[in-house]
Amino acid sequence: MAYLSSNPGISASSPLFCSILANTLLSTVPGISGAGPSAEKTLLTPVLDAELVTYGKITSMPMRPNTPTGCPTPASITRAIMDLCGLSPLFLNAGLVHSPTVPCLDVYGQPGRDPRIEDAVPDAEALYRKGRLVGRFLDGICDLLVLGECVPGGTTTALCVLRAMGYPAQVSSSFADNPVMRKEMIWQEVEQRLGKGSSSDPLTVLRRTGDPMMPLAAGIAGTFSHPLVLAGGTQMLAVAAVCKTLGLPVPRIVTTCYVRDDSSANFAEVASQIGVPVTYVDPEFGEIGHSGLARYCIGEVKEGMGAGGAMFLAYLLGHSPDAIRAHIFETVRAYE
Repeated sequence: MAYLSSNPGISASSPLFCSILANTLLSTVPGISGAGPSAEKTLLTPVLDAELVTYGKITSMPMRPNTPTGCPTPASITRAIMDLCGLSPLFLNAGLVHSPTVPCLDVYGQPGRDPRIEDAVPDAEALYRKGRLVGRFLDGICDLLVLGECVPGGTTTALCVLRAMGYPAQVSSSFADNPVMRKEMIWQEVEQRLGKGSSSDPLTVLRRTGDPMMPLAAGIAGTFSHPLVLAGGTQMLAVAAVCKTLGLPVPRIVTTCYVRDDSSANFAEVASQIGVPVTYVDPEFGEIGHSGLARYCIGEVKEGMGAGGAMFLAYLLGHSPDAIRAHIFETVRAYE
């Protein structure tokens, strides 16, 4: 397919790439998230990824930004785009276990809890209100906002939120072999805790089943008046569903073709049910000459840290697909 599946006709003179950092304790469930060398260390991933995007290297510990199979992390792709475009990213701390080590706009949220046991985001309504304040602030400093996320385990919270809102979602995974049954078992426990009297109010659903990124992103979408792109996969579907139910404009989602093509999920189907416009980026990683990047084509990683939206933004700013691929290749080779 073409580099972009559709041209949304967006232009900007002062764009901003922003990513929301958060944790959910679901990422510590063994086998749920591949966004880290171990289940417990997934709680560090947002901090380390933000370091990579900001500084061009992980500064907190000696490690390379690759999965155990040699697949470059999406944060390394986002870093390449920031470097290519000369952009400075903005990070929002929605609720982290470990303090961020890069400059962040902090909304003083708490890490997401385990929705099988208790309410996952007790301060969901407060985070939504803070998001509305952040959206108004960003509205005055940029004319295009590409909003990504880094929340290990977030596809599982997205599953819970979308199911609780009535969508028959099947979600992607950073693993090439999606742990579908593990995620289904978590949802069954969450559904049992919710009971028959579960609320249809979206902020209540987020409070009970979501993660801190979601209400913050929805709040931003509620007050940012310029073009807004949700840069991510199934996690951003949950944000779009919340926006729709709240009566807010539903922002466009931009993600990679690897999310769309995941046969273990139904991203395009749920996007259609929500009514969210989607643009898919095809970076043709299988043709780039890098065995690690080629693993995206077999379903490993797929998306994260707004990588799809970052590649979309580079194209809007006039960089050719070949130039974008070449710079990504050069960047990830430097980490080997």
